[in-house]
Amino acid sequence: MPLSPTVVATARRAAVGALTAAALAAGVLAPATGAPAATPTGSLVLAGGAVAADNAQVYGAFVNLAGGASNARIGIITAASDVPANDPNASDPATCSNSVCNGTYYADLLRNTYHVADAQWIPIDLDHISNNASSSVVNQINSLNGFFFGGGDQSRLVTTLLKSDNSDSPALAAIRARFNAGAVIMGTSAGTAIANGRDMVTGGESWDALRYGSYTSVNSSYPDDLSYRPEGGFNFFTSGLLDTHFAARGREGRITRLAADTGHTRAFGIDEDTALVVTNPGAANESDKVVGSHGVSVLDLRSATVGTSAGYWAVDNVRWSYLTSGDTYTPGTWTSTSAKPAYAPSGGTVGTRWKDVFSSPDSPTDHAYQMVGMATELVNAGRSTTQYGISYESGPTFEADLTKGTGYKAWKSGSAVSFANLTTHLYVY
Repeated sequence: MPLSPTVVATARRAAVGALTAAALAAGVLAPATGAPAATPTGSLVLAGGAVAADNAQVYGAFVNLAGGASNARIGIITAASDVPANDPNASDPATCSNSVCNGTYYADLLRNTYHVADAQWIPIDLDHISNNASSSVVNQINSLNGFFFGGGDQSRLVTTLLKSDNSDSPALAAIRARFNAGAVIMGTSAGTAIANGRDMVTGGESWDALRYGSYTSVNSSYPDDLSYRPEGGFNFFTSGLLDTHFAARGREGRITRLAADTGHTRAFGIDEDTALVVTNPGAANESDKVVGSHGVSVLDLRSATVGTSAGYWAVDNVRWSYLTSGDTYTPGTWTSTSAKPAYAPSGGTVGTRWKDVFSSPDSPTDHAYQMVGMATELVNAGRSTTQYGISYESGPTFEADLTKGTGYKAWKSGSAVSFANLTTHLYVY
């Protein structure tokens, strides 16, 4: 469907932060800026959340980059979790979920399952914010060569590890210095999101993002609005926006809208039980490798145009690549590579349109990985070049079209299917 050349910033509730889509008035997305002051020599293991305890691909990559089990000395940061006083199960080690018991869980997992030399909780959380300036905590950090950031809410990491002027606390400065000197950082869920540079996503659902746009503050009356923090997170990863729990929760629409509204030309969506292993982060020779049970989406918006369709926001010509375990992405050249055999089946056609393509939390049926399922059907259908699906929500109903266009290619090994450059269009059905 053709799009108008005018970018429309959708107006919504006055109490919520203003949109930034007006900055894209030309309809062509501007590149992101803001590299870290020093190029780190450390590495990143960015997991999408829900990493199984026995996922040796993900945890093993982390331990190996920390020098191997016999040399790995890991600091556990669980400040994204709430404090014990707010956890009704705090007294039950089997069901608790708070900063202290989560720290114990990860330290035990790394010591007892992955046999690291040492794993210790770094005692910073909402109950111990002042520890971010403690000399003993800084000394503890300086003795470590790996750091694990657990999940929860990335806003708690902002509160506990950044100063009010958005500069590093002494503890975060020490972690950054260790990272710059070669230490490895792993994050999962919120612990991955906080690695982002500017415009860190903080919440929202895909349909609401497409319908209403992005906001710089959270309104409790509209919890599904797309929100983000313009100042970003800790700026460990600078090659594009990051999103987590990606395909399981149908976040393709929300990160596309955020990238368009904030002028980013690339975004990464990391699936659950999966990680992106980043070596030489921020350097010209950065290399990103996928490990784990699902995949990583890379969205290329360099040729995308934003406009309107039936009076609502729409975007055309987003290139979507989906990489599975063993595949690599090179940010400097915008290329995906795979050791899997090239895959171009000659037969088969797609079925009827897909429903609930953004895996809505309001749907009575669990439709996790719906967009990836639709794309995989298209990849497997050698005689079809296009497939589409619609949102569960209506008023309006949004449509996602996928097309095997210029630059499209795919790979397959066993049940694992990867592809590069499916042309994606999002607009009103």
